[in-house]
Amino acid sequence: MTSFDSSPTLTAWRALLAVAVVFVMLATTGWTAVRHQRSDEPRTVALADWARGRVAGRALPDADAPSYRLAHFFATLTAAQRASLADKYPLVVGNLNGAPVALRYRANRRAVAQARKVEQRRMHDVRLSPAGRAEAVRRMHRFDSMLARGRHFLAFDPSGKGRAAEVFGSLDRAERISVIVPGVDTNLLTLERSEPKVNAAPVGMAKSLYAAERAARPGTRTAVIAWADYTTPAGIGMDAALGNLAERGAVRLNALVGALPGTAPVALFCHSYGSVLCGVAAHELPARVGDIAVAGSPGMRVENAAQLRTGARVWAMRDRDDWIEDVPNLEFGGLGHGADPVSPGFGARIVSAGDAVGHSGYFEPGTESLGNFAAIGTGSYESVSCAPADGACRERITGSRAV
Repeated sequence: MTSFDSSPTLTAWRALLAVAVVFVMLATTGWTAVRHQRSDEPRTVALADWARGRVAGRALPDADAPSYRLAHFFATLTAAQRASLADKYPLVVGNLNGAPVALRYRANRRAVAQARKVEQRRMHDVRLSPAGRAEAVRRMHRFDSMLARGRHFLAFDPSGKGRAAEVFGSLDRAERISVIVPGVDTNLLTLERSEPKVNAAPVGMAKSLYAAERAARPGTRTAVIAWADYTTPAGIGMDAALGNLAERGAVRLNALVGALPGTAPVALFCHSYGSVLCGVAAHELPARVGDIAVAGSPGMRVENAAQLRTGARVWAMRDRDDWIEDVPNLEFGGLGHGADPVSPGFGARIVSAGDAVGHSGYFEPGTESLGNFAAIGTGSYESVSCAPADGACRERITGSRAV
């Protein structure tokens, strides 16, 4: 790791490099701006049906209403009425911040089952190309896996490439909650992977962290959320170099955290482009977020941790073999994500990545990186291993909220 050099000559070269990168990306990949959802996509149709719906003679609340209003609405219903809404409007109820957690699980299980039936039909639809039918097969298998007994989804939307959020542990009873925010190329088909890359996907990351937290502090009730509920950049293109998707995702992340049940402290674990999102979200995060830990970060769209304007502790790590180290840390005309979080001048607590393997190996069982994440997630700050490059790290691990 090297310190962040802000000399005029280096700044000028970085500006020229940024301009060159823009032209190369525009020439080779095109501008991959997010398209609005089509009017026939499943959740769009479900929202329109919800807007016309009623329960016990009452109009249903706006699906975009604040979570406290939605929580109050569901509290006024009987158990049978709540279940009826979940069964009739699963793609809406399953994604409502403010709806009871167990009700969202029920709704999303029904929504996944419905999505599976759609893909079963599509895989035999001769009007689709062979590639289209093959994708339907892959999606059907993904939904098969998601319907396995004991899985709990806090969010699910099959529209487009799809989004989801899975919970491990009990959110309602948790004393500590961890949220994993993944990076590029995250969608329903990459939500989970098989060996050997199982811990490189959001579900594998969450399972690994949940197990490590339970081992680190068996007496503490923890819950971990694999939060793949935002539209991520597709590959290393223009969307990955810009902050547009991070800004949209930050709104969703803040809404999620603001609606979590109870008062348990929350820690965010933000990987790769997910750290960009966490940086954008930081200044509006609820006060219960006490820790923001980034790994393999291209930047958090600020020049130092103080500019995040958060009371949360900020942690950063990067493995010595992570290719992200070669990405220029700059911001020029909206391109790039700012300073390197593991540079000493940034002001984060730099912790050891130990024997993590490359850009996607931070959640591998037995690694020092995962052990540090587990210590942060359970509030066991005295067990965190600082990186040798940060001599002040140990002095600042006091449990206080100051950065």
